[in-house]
Amino acid sequence: MDQPELIVITGPTASGKSALAIDIARAVGTEIISADSRQIYKGIPVVTAMPSPEELAVVKHHLIDMLPLDAYYSAARFEEDALAIAEKLIERNGSAIVCGGSMMYVDALCNGIDMLPTVPDSIRHDLEKEFEKKGGDWLREKLRLLDPEYYGIVDLCNTKRVFHAIEIILSSGKTYTELRTGKKRKRPFRIKKYMTDLPREVLFDRINRRVDIMLENGLEEEARTVYHMRHLNSLNTVGLKEMFAWFEGTMDRDTAIARIKKNTRVYAKKQMTWWARDPEIVKGDPDTLRKLILPDSNA
Repeated sequence: MDQPELIVITGPTASGKSALAIDIARAVGTEIISADSRQIYKGIPVVTAMPSPEELAVVKHHLIDMLPLDAYYSAARFEEDALAIAEKLIERNGSAIVCGGSMMYVDALCNGIDMLPTVPDSIRHDLEKEFEKKGGDWLREKLRLLDPEYYGIVDLCNTKRVFHAIEIILSSGKTYTELRTGKKRKRPFRIKKYMTDLPREVLFDRINRRVDIMLENGLEEEARTVYHMRHLNSLNTVGLKEMFAWFEGTMDRDTAIARIKKNTRVYAKKQMTWWARDPEIVKGDPDTLRKLILPDSNA
């Protein structure tokens, strides 16, 4: 590779991006920065599809399995941390790989985070009281009414992100969409973005099979281990929410498993909708992207 570059490999869940990233990293002799907002936490490797010990032995991964479940983390912090790691890797190896499906994390690293207004304590406290009284469904509906465009792309399972968007809207009098300027921050390297793209029926079958594999690998046991901390934002994620609902008796086991598969498919569609707006992203199945990124390699 002639120019220092950051290679971003993203895409919907279960689309083969992790295996592709490892292949590319091995071929070009660099390391991987994870852009997964849940893999950064310790204690939930099954539900987050954390790289296996064998995969980690092949290629070093950064920003995974590093924070306790009650730690605060954000896209803004990810931007700062990932940028620092990327610059070091590029200086040493000539390139770095970013791999993950967390849309805001990828966007933060590639484009930067917009400066948003400070939220007055009074607005935050009033919103917290309403949220505690009325719950997550009320919060999501409030965002839909205030900013339907952002509602259509945000991860609705991420209560903290939904809450933050609403408090920013209430503080500024503008929609969150309006405040996200989209102005790119200059980076000291070239960025090339790729998205693993599979036919819808193939992707959905892979998602369903991945959930079955997670169950075989101990998803239920993992969920029971962290159940007492279920109020934490880090555990407000597909795969655990449904297990918790089963434990609480609001749905049976078969329904919970079916719901995990359905909710994962819904999230994958949201990911694809998000990246469809990016004219710079190159789409293709993993084999096609591998040949495109490494035209002179047999990787």
